[in-house]
Amino acid sequence: MTSDCDRSAPNSLTACSQSLGLPQIQRHVFICADQTVPKCCDKAVSLVAWNYLKQRLKELKLDVPTSDRPTCIFRTKANCLRVCQQGPIMVVYPDGVWYHSANPDVIEQIIQEHLIGDRIVSEYAFLVHPLPESAQVSGSEPSK
Repeated sequence: MTSDCDRSAPNSLTACSQSLGLPQIQRHVFICADQTVPKCCDKAVSLVAWNYLKQRLKELKLDVPTSDRPTCIFRTKANCLRVCQQGPIMVVYPDGVWYHSANPDVIEQIIQEHLIGDRIVSEYAFLVHPLPESAQVSGSEPSK
């Protein structure tokens, strides 16, 4: 799936969200990386972790929906997740699992055990706080 996020195209937000697979997101992974003021870890360490996460999700084809798996895992580089210890910090939503020390080895373990195997990697999880089931918001379509 290629990104079709041309800002000048009509209905560009709709096309962009479809091309990114946003309606099929199963989980959303945030990782603190490329910090303006590095506190939880060295900036270079965080960028290595971010690049590893991107690369592995792509290699495993978890970043886009497929015919075998109609969902995907979205990832976002966050400047800071405000937990400034034992970084890089990584959080998986909607599960609400917060991980510390997210270096490439730990990220691989999280990918295999949590993202694929649905098991929290307790060795690195320091908080589990799932998002609550939200009440149905009025209207099924976003306002335009």
